[in-house]
Amino acid sequence: MVTGIEHTAIASPDPHRLADWYAEHLDFVINYRSKNSKTVFVKAGDGSMIEIIESAPGTAPAEGFKAAGLRHLALTVSDFEGTYARLKEEGVSFLTDAQKTDGNSLAFFKDPDGNILHLLHRETPMP
Repeated sequence: MVTGIEHTAIASPDPHRLADWYAEHLDFVINYRSKNSKTVFVKAGDGSMIEIIESAPGTAPAEGFKAAGLRHLALTVSDFEGTYARLKEEGVSFLTDAQKTDGNSLAFFKDPDGNILHLLHRETPMP
């Protein structure tokens, strides 16, 4: 029986650079660097992880919110306004303005490789 999702993988032309960006801007910690490849695991405060692997040369993430495949990674925050403001100050380019809908605060942005990230705070967690 499946009990959860341990990690999601992102392919990057420079996994170490991208892992460092997630640590610097999103407060992930680098918890594993492979000795046999460029693979890096980064971990969020709640224990969820992203595996960053080396991408095939000359490839890039699909553009837009509706292309086939995984389209964004939602990152939960306890202080939406503070995190949003800090990321803006650090030069992170947002795809949308901050929005509040039904008690949920959200905004979309991209990491340096073009992967879409969803900054999210839910007033009431989903059941």
